Amino acid sequence: MTPKFSHRLDLPRWLFVPAVVGALFILLPLAAMLTRTDWRQLPALITSPASMTALWLSLRTSALATVLCILFGVPMALVLARAQFRGRNVLRSMVLLPLVLPPVVAGIALLYTFGRRGLLGHTLEVMGVQIAFSTAAVVIAQTFVAIPFLVISLEGALTTLGHRYESVAATLGASPTTTLRRVTLPMVLPALVSGAVLSFARALGEFGATITFAGSLQGTTRTLPLEIYLQREADPDAAVALSLLLVVVAALVIGFGRRTATIR
Repeated sequence: MTPKFSHRLDLPRWLFVPAVVGALFILLPLAAMLTRTDWRQLPALITSPASMTALWLSLRTSALATVLCILFGVPMALVLARAQFRGRNVLRSMVLLPLVLPPVVAGIALLYTFGRRGLLGHTLEVMGVQIAFSTAAVVIAQTFVAIPFLVISLEGALTTLGHRYESVAATLGASPTTTLRRVTLPMVLPALVSGAVLSFARALGEFGATITFAGSLQGTTRTLPLEIYLQREADPDAAVALSLLLVVVAALVIGFGRRTATIR
């Protein structure tokens, strides 16, 4: 008889203790928020004109920020993973810096870059283009804090896969562009999808850089996190309801992204 080998991985039992504690650390605050939700007024609170305007603005700007993350993040990840040049580690550190920067610091940096008297903002102001405290500023702030999530996900996948298949394609006469389009990107598509979803989720929850760089103008720059912050003092029930709405939207986005990546 052919022996049957089990693919089950037996973990040390003590690992489940910190794992459960960690899960409770994440789930208990969410459960506490559910206990404070006024379920009878919930539909009215989350469908108010201000809430719907903020939600739509958040979804729209987050989608645009995700597109920019893909447009610029994919080339950066490819360069960091495949190219060899001096200062690559320094560049990688700079690209990932928004991961550890306080969001308000990111907002100040963007303000002094694109503000009226900023490094680029002054020139843009002369040309009649104003970015700070506009919807474009929201998208830029979200892109700035979200793009490292896509870069780190995609670069990690590229590093893990190596470049064996790309070398074979080049040996067979494929151009670098053809190799990128037909070999590299299809191999890392799950990581690209996961990185894009993480970027969207990060952009959706962005607060500090947005309020510092874009302000809080209803219908223009007041995203859902900003609306929640403003409602926290004026109407705590509305703040809890909108927080729950944001959690549900973020969970749906992450769940969709994981399912898509698994299918791929």
